[in-house]
Amino acid sequence: MSPDTRPGDPAIPPAADQGASRRTVLRAAGLTALLGATGVTRAAAAEPAEAGGHDVIVIGAGFAGVTAARELSRGGLRPLVLEAQGRIGGRTYTAEFAGEKVELGGAWFDEGHPHAWKELLHYGQQRTVDQAPEVAFFPAEQGYRAYAPAEGFGRLAELVTPVFDGSKEYFPRPLDPFAREDLVGPLDRTTLIERIDALNLAPVDRAWVTGNLGGLSGGSARGSLTQMAQWWALSDWNYDKFSSATSSRLVHGTAAFIEAMLADADADLRLNSPVTRIEDNGSHVRVTTRRGTTYRARAAVVAVPVNVWNRITFAPGLPAEYRRLAEETVAVPSAKKIWLHLRSDQGLFYAAGAEGVPGIGDVIPTQRLGDGHLAYAFSTDPALDVTDRAQIQASLRRWAPDTEVLAVRGHDWGNDPYARGGWTYKRPGQLTGPLRAVQRPVGRLSFAGSDIALGWSGWVDGAIESGLRAAGQVLGR
Repeated sequence: MSPDTRPGDPAIPPAADQGASRRTVLRAAGLTALLGATGVTRAAAAEPAEAGGHDVIVIGAGFAGVTAARELSRGGLRPLVLEAQGRIGGRTYTAEFAGEKVELGGAWFDEGHPHAWKELLHYGQQRTVDQAPEVAFFPAEQGYRAYAPAEGFGRLAELVTPVFDGSKEYFPRPLDPFAREDLVGPLDRTTLIERIDALNLAPVDRAWVTGNLGGLSGGSARGSLTQMAQWWALSDWNYDKFSSATSSRLVHGTAAFIEAMLADADADLRLNSPVTRIEDNGSHVRVTTRRGTTYRARAAVVAVPVNVWNRITFAPGLPAEYRRLAEETVAVPSAKKIWLHLRSDQGLFYAAGAEGVPGIGDVIPTQRLGDGHLAYAFSTDPALDVTDRAQIQASLRRWAPDTEVLAVRGHDWGNDPYARGGWTYKRPGQLTGPLRAVQRPVGRLSFAGSDIALGWSGWVDGAIESGLRAAGQVLGR
């Protein structure tokens, strides 16, 4: 991938509540700086102690919040977007690494994503597909064994597919997970590992399956069967589509995509404005930021991750379903994503992690460089330092001992105070328990985010879906 423009990496401005409006940002810092996804220079004066002049306050400038802001603007309202960080994008995060644009968060798009695909076409976003691996490493009786990719992934497909036997019956319409709630309800109490163990696999085969599915769930004993089974159903109950859903990304990055959406909304943006308190007095909403600045509007959309809800004071307090869901966590709480610049005699290699082994999990190559190649990896190991090249190299060498890690760049989403977790993966009981309750408004507050989407939860498509729903709730009042 060789985009025409590569944004720089300006310093993140200090946390404050007097961030520039979107229009001021575009004039003062330029579009390229905004797309750098690491912050923009503050250029506007401080807001007064209590600011009005907006109809709706949107809290969070990820895809859910930006979608909601755009729809509210199209509906004739004046939205204000408050973003805690010095960049837009939420749990998507375009950065530069090894001279290329990389995604430190959510990255993938597919024709099967109904909401995101429509937006990609509308905004003319181009996709690119990762280069295929030349060799694949999978668990063996002792350590790991190298396979030709066709052989290794063919075997993996044979092992993974039975995990989702029956999913055509209990998820007949995958975008409506409650179409057969009579069947889904009992299964929603099942953990992923309980389902895998019911297959009575040989130890090595079990390692292949738990390694492939367990990392995505944040631990197969933590995650629910139904979350993975719905992704499977959304992939047409087909392993090739299920696995290829993570191979297509945007040429100019998710940052270019979300900025195009934001530019289409007549919304004011305040960066570096973490919200600490939201009050609903029945006639209007008052939102207070960490610095003490308050904003008032007639409604608000809360578009921050579920894991962050309990870090905000709500007055009156949120209903029990909301509080409990945040306490349980939805997004994987120790999720990390790491980009690697590698040099290896193995060439472009894929490496399958084993669940419970410290360090990085699966390693997925993306493209060749002039020196070596790019790859990314995931981890849920709390002890892994995403900046420690030596630690990551030691982890890699269990597959390919000759591999040299030239550089690393990662993001620890679990320790990000405005995410407190990475990708969505619901726990047992959350789908058929509190999900529908937390999709409903609470007074003058509506909630949005990929965590609470009906369809592609955990993906940009789910964030867009929920942003559309929240905006509709506000506009329908």
